[in-house]
Amino acid sequence: MRTTLTAFIDQLMLYDYLLFGGTVLLFILLLILALLLRRRLALALTCVLGAFAILVLGPTIGYVQLHNYLFKHETALTDVKALEFTDALLVRGTLTNTSKRDFERCRVSADVYKVVNNAVLDLFSPFIPFKKGTVVTQPLPKGETAEFKIFVEPFGYTKEYNVSIGAECR
Repeated sequence: MRTTLTAFIDQLMLYDYLLFGGTVLLFILLLILALLLRRRLALALTCVLGAFAILVLGPTIGYVQLHNYLFKHETALTDVKALEFTDALLVRGTLTNTSKRDFERCRVSADVYKVVNNAVLDLFSPFIPFKKGTVVTQPLPKGETAEFKIFVEPFGYTKEYNVSIGAECR
């Protein structure tokens, strides 16, 4: 847990600090406004609830949206092939940098999940992959496209499955 938190803090950039600082500042301002409006109970209570909602949701949603905007990319799955002589699955695809900045590295992951032909269970299957594979790509300049290969091993599953890919770029 400590190494994960340390790695997260090491990867923060100036925009993240501005987002977190702005969120804390807005939280404090709404609490001060609630104190000033303490005679109007409903309005003060709304300010307090809004302040805590901003404190909890602001950094989380803001961080995700900020990084989706700054590090915009597109991934495309081109080929999925179960290898014959090895218990492995080969996943090929492309990664395109559509942002306005160069990427230092991208971590591309492939998730394999079962298809059970049950409407309810198929809704939750993508959230619980049974196999994963990842690869880290080289620097990717803006506007460029890179191909990648991911080996998911060991993979001896013979029934129906789906593969989804995603990338996290910096």
